[in-house]
This record gives sequence, C-alpha cells and structure tokens, in this order.
Amino acid sequence: MTNPRGQPAAALRAFDSVRSLRDFVGRPAIRSASVVIGQDLIDRFACVTRDRQWIHVDPVRAAAESPYGGTIAHGFLLLSLLSCWQSSCIAFPGAAVVLNYGFDRVRFTAPVRSGARVSACFALDQVAEPRPGEARCAWAVTVRAEESPRPAVHADWRIVVRYEEAGSG
Repeated sequence: MTNPRGQPAAALRAFDSVRSLRDFVGRPAIRSASVVIGQDLIDRFACVTRDRQWIHVDPVRAAAESPYGGTIAHGFLLLSLLSCWQSSCIAFPGAAVVLNYGFDRVRFTAPVRSGARVSACFALDQVAEPRPGEARCAWAVTVRAEESPRPAVHADWRIVVRYEEAGSG
C-alpha cells in the first residue's frame, strides 16, 4: 500500500496482548501514515462543529489578514484525526474493544496550513492492567505537518484495550 505521493504506507504494529503493550513501553514512537488537511476537510469540520472562524474558512481574508498567509486547520480537527492516524500504524488483534479514555494534556503548538500533509507519532509511555486482559495505555502523541519545523499538537492520550482472553496479559 502506498500513499498518494507513492511512498510506502506506515507499517502496522500489532499489539495482541497486555504483555505486548507492556513490552513496548519506552520504545521509539510509531509513525502513522500522512493525511492531507485540505480546505474541503477544514470546511466540513467547520460545518459539523459550527466553528466558522474566518482564519479556518475564509481563504481570501486569511491570505490578507492572517499571520499564517492562509487558512489553518482547527486544533480540534487535528485531535479528532488521532483515531485515523492510530489505525494506520497500530492494531490490536484479539481485542474485544478499544476505547478512547481521554486526555491528560493537549497543547496546540503550531498552525497547520490548509493543504499540509500531516502525520502523528505514538510513543507508549505507560501501561496499567487494572483487570486481567485490560490495558490502560498512556500514549504521548505528536502531530506534525511535513514542512513545519515544530509539532502542531502534543497530547497525552489515554486508551483502554480489553482483550477477549482474560489470560492474555
């Protein structure tokens, strides 16, 4: 599988048990496939969220008045794509359910201009097993546009993974 620029897609890293997750803690981050954040996507997100601030949806005004020279993506749009990016590079075979448990910290640290190619990196910081077969994972996530010198988002994301076999830990 390749992305639109003909580069290989991100490799899928499978975690089939609580143990496999625990064994990955502290290893180098997993990088996702990239997604183009085009104006159409930004506009559709603005419609759904009813956040139609001009810096996101008015290319003419943003080109004239914005310090970024054009429209930029909503921070929450980037945050909402974490599940997409995660599924492009991480799998949980044997899991009965994978749940978004929330965030401990989110920072929007750089703008993402319309048309940018953006990807995420997922570093597993911590795994707890409150019940047999259940992993509470703490992922340090960094979202970055390809041409940007700084990451656009830093997030401490919590995910719960429940495996079908209680003895899978």
